[in-house]
Amino acid sequence: MARREQEEVFVDRKGRTRRYSERYYARKKQIRMQLAGMGIGALLLVTGIIILVVHLTQREVQAEEPAKELQVAEGAGVGLEEYPEPTEVVPEPTEEAPQGIPEEPDRFYLGYKVYSDSSTKSIWNTEVASTYGILVDLADGHVVAERNAFDRMYPASMTKVMTILTAAEHITDPDDTFVMTQEITNFVYSNGCSQVGYSIGEEMSVRELFYGTILPSGGDAALALAYYTAGSTEDFADMMNEKVAELGLSDVAHFTNPIGIHDPENYCTPAAMAMIMKAALENELCREALGLHTYTTASTEYHPEGITISNWFLRRIEDKDTHGVVLGAKTGFVNESGCCAVSYEVSDDGNQYICVTGNAWSSWRAIYDHVAIYCDFVK
Repeated sequence: MARREQEEVFVDRKGRTRRYSERYYARKKQIRMQLAGMGIGALLLVTGIIILVVHLTQREVQAEEPAKELQVAEGAGVGLEEYPEPTEVVPEPTEEAPQGIPEEPDRFYLGYKVYSDSSTKSIWNTEVASTYGILVDLADGHVVAERNAFDRMYPASMTKVMTILTAAEHITDPDDTFVMTQEITNFVYSNGCSQVGYSIGEEMSVRELFYGTILPSGGDAALALAYYTAGSTEDFADMMNEKVAELGLSDVAHFTNPIGIHDPENYCTPAAMAMIMKAALENELCREALGLHTYTTASTEYHPEGITISNWFLRRIEDKDTHGVVLGAKTGFVNESGCCAVSYEVSDDGNQYICVTGNAWSSWRAIYDHVAIYCDFVK
């Protein structure tokens, strides 16, 4: 005889009597568990789709504008960050890649004054983030385009262009040697300067110090040049300002140290920095240092394989269309200056230009600003 299932009796809201068996309640519980499982599955699916969309969106943003993720701290100064590795993969130089300025450029116009006139354009492109900017035609010193080009700015490590120019005019033997001191390495470390990475007691050629000052913006190399040339940073700064006076720029430029550490009295205008760059390019040793893309230092007991250093501005701009070829550059950064840069280009039709920018929000943006300015105004 079949067992009668136990039933429960209750009265619904309309007063009707209802009877439900154990099987009914078991089936009801099963349906609830199935619905709960389907809900959890749907939630996991939606969550996965959201994560995938966010991931793909981030990749697109990073590919379009890697500069927003990269803050370069190059030069020196209180609060300065360490120089990070670039987030974009930069190809190793090939035989086709320009390695330094191959031959002496035609003599630039005489003098170190620039002028603007009614044909001078404003740097109007909203993609140019730099607060300061200037593009100078080196055929005659005409300002092709500008943005606050005659206002005072802080040059940060662009100062090092003045450093190598000053040293080059007082050094008689670039193949002489210098031994790295603890005083220099301590100063670089305590002030957060970017550096080549020389060890205390390591010996290198003076020529190599020029490369180290420009390519990785080495504070250790810049200080070594100052000590080798003048015996102290104070005396070297005096030499720098003597050269500024010789260039006729004393009213618009002044330097207090060879590294670019922030100092209210270490300043220039974009126009003045363009003329300092012009003077450096007229010097063979400076031109060579400003034009190298990469360099490996000589083997020593401290670095048997040498130290490979790079000019990241030149490396990053190699594949950009600027209506010419950028053959020399120096970047800089301290908090007070933002990211800045000076570059030299020979256009496709053989004309020569110098571009200076300042106060961009990242090193990538500073480079892209130069690309935009060259593309807008170099034909």
